[in-house]
Amino acid sequence: MKEYNGWKNRQTWNVSLWINNDEGLYNMLVKYVDQAKRSTYLGFIRWAGLEGQRTPDNISFSGTRLDYRALNEMVREVMS
Repeated sequence: MKEYNGWKNRQTWNVSLWINNDEGLYNMLVKYVDQAKRSTYLGFIRWAGLEGQRTPDNISFSGTRLDYRALNEMVREVMS
């Protein structure tokens, strides 16, 4: 499988892009990381009320094609 802009697929790239480049979403992620004892991507999605929601590009924030391991790493990087 080909990578998409360094991510496993377009869906994972798109979700990461929106979270990291939308000021409101990013600030929510930072707040979640500050408050959570164990920060995970799905934990953030649940905490932020984004389950079942989609990015403006129509990609699900909790889709089955997402690379959750890579998205968990993205969350850990915010913790650093």
